[in-house]
Amino acid sequence: MLKNLLKEVISLVAGKQAEDIINILDTQKYINEFVIAKKLGLTINQARNILYKISDHGLVSSTRKKDKRKGWYTYFWKIEILKSLEFLKENLLKKIENTEHQIKSRETKRFYVCLRCHIELSEENALINNFTCNECGSILVLKDNTKLIRDLRKNKEKLEKDLRIVGEEISKEKEKEEKKRAKEIKREERKIKRNKKTKVSKFPKGKRNKKTKVKSKKGKKHRTKKRKK
Repeated sequence: MLKNLLKEVISLVAGKQAEDIINILDTQKYINEFVIAKKLGLTINQARNILYKISDHGLVSSTRKKDKRKGWYTYFWKIEILKSLEFLKENLLKKIENTEHQIKSRETKRFYVCLRCHIELSEENALINNFTCNECGSILVLKDNTKLIRDLRKNKEKLEKDLRIVGEEISKEKEKEEKKRAKEIKREERKIKRNKKTKVSKFPKGKRNKKTKVKSKKGKKHRTKKRKK
C-alpha cells in the first residue's frame, strides 16, 4: 500500500514514467545516482532530471561524496516518506475541496448545452448569446445535472477514502520516527555514561590525593633545610 501511494506522489510531480524510481528509493539507505540510472535504464542526466523534479518539492534528500581520484562529486538519494505522504494528503484535500465546489455549483446553478456541438455554457453566458450556439446557431438546451452530480459525489467518496488511507500511513510513519528518535536518545545517554566511567577510571581519586601529599611533603622538607642554613 505504502509503495503504491509513493508511486502516486512521484507520478504527480515527475510524471507516470518516473514512478518506478520508488522501487529503487524505497529504502532507509541513500542510493548512488549512477545505480538509480542503471536500474531505470536511463542516462545519468535523465535520472538526475527526475530526481531534481522530486527534490523541488522536498520529497527526496541527498548527500554527496567526493571521488578522491577524479575530484568530482557523486550524489546519493533517498525518498522522504513522511514528506511525500504529507504532500499527497494536501493534494487530496485540494481535490476534495474542488469536487465539493463543483457539486455545489451544479446543484445551485443552471447550465445550457448545444446537443450538436456539445458546448456547455453557464446560464449567464447562454443569456448573452440569446440561448443559441455560437458555432452552429442551434438552440441551447437546459442540461440535466443529475448524473454529473451523482458521479461527482462518488468521486468525492473515493477521494475521502484515499485520504483516510494516507492518514493511516502518516500515523504509522510518525510512530516509526518517534521510536527511532527514542532509540537514538537512549544510545546517546549510554554513550555519555560510558564516557563518564572511562574518565573516572583514568584518574582514581585515591591516587590523585597521594601524589599531591608526597609533593607537598617534599616541598616542606626543602623549605625547612633552607631556613636552618
